[in-house]
Amino acid sequence: MMRVYSLQFTVYGLLLLLLSSCYRERTPSRFQLSDTLIVADTLTQAQQDSLNFVHTHHYSENFNFVVRKDSIVLLRQQPEELLSGMPTDSFAVKKDTRMVVADIRIIPTDSIDSVWVNLATENMDFGWSREHSLLDGVDPDDPISQFIMLFSNIHLLIFLVVFGLMAVGYLMRKLLKRGARIVHFNDINTFYPVALALIVAAAATFYASIQLFAPDAWHHFYFHPSLNPFSQPILLALFLSTVWTMLIVAIAAVDDTLHLLKFDDAVLYLLGLAAVCAFNYIVFSISTLYFIGYPLYIIYVWFAIRLWKRQNPNK
Repeated sequence: MMRVYSLQFTVYGLLLLLLSSCYRERTPSRFQLSDTLIVADTLTQAQQDSLNFVHTHHYSENFNFVVRKDSIVLLRQQPEELLSGMPTDSFAVKKDTRMVVADIRIIPTDSIDSVWVNLATENMDFGWSREHSLLDGVDPDDPISQFIMLFSNIHLLIFLVVFGLMAVGYLMRKLLKRGARIVHFNDINTFYPVALALIVAAAATFYASIQLFAPDAWHHFYFHPSLNPFSQPILLALFLSTVWTMLIVAIAAVDDTLHLLKFDDAVLYLLGLAAVCAFNYIVFSISTLYFIGYPLYIIYVWFAIRLWKRQNPNK
């Protein structure tokens, strides 16, 4: 038993060192900050406008996008030609095509959208698009950004809600009818599965809190994602920390379950645990948007620990 604990301690220590090695200082030193201010004073108006655009829109020239929709339409001519009613031509860019921002232009006379973006495709075709039309059909060319957009899709969320409720109800009924082990209700003698369910609920609560209190920070994270919690603002750092903790605790939960139960019982138990985690993600990510998630999470933590201690009185 001591060797098992020593091995776990060593593994967790190595993981902590790996995460700590990603650390970089976010706040510039006094020398660096003064240099930045001096450089800012020497910038031209166009350069300052460009920096302001990056700060508010979170992308700039040379930023890479990938087409998410079936296709998007780009204008071959200059935007002014379209606005003045001159004949223009356009072409479609198909799904999964990568594009790079070649130029950005502000046209105040456009009543629909004053920001126009010039893009170059993989085939070196150049075309213009209004910003809102562009961002509606593309994702940043980063797998984390694309994953975020996938889980922000309202149709997917509705599907997950319906499927999650059906899956939880069906699995609970089957497992309780068989007298099988299931997290919270007929638990095994390890706290890792309960901890995993609580961490998933916490991650969903942090995710919704960022949407509520720091939407601009989340928007910036969407365009410039990172899995390093030490380089992010406090809310994002907490969210990413729960994600990493979720991964570590999930490994421990699977390992303990396979040791404590027969293989077929372990598979059923882990399926039930996955259904509970999916249910927690849906409930807390939605309820927190209406401020119900915070008291609900406190009640859930009390409920989960109380049930586990009742079923596992040994220390």
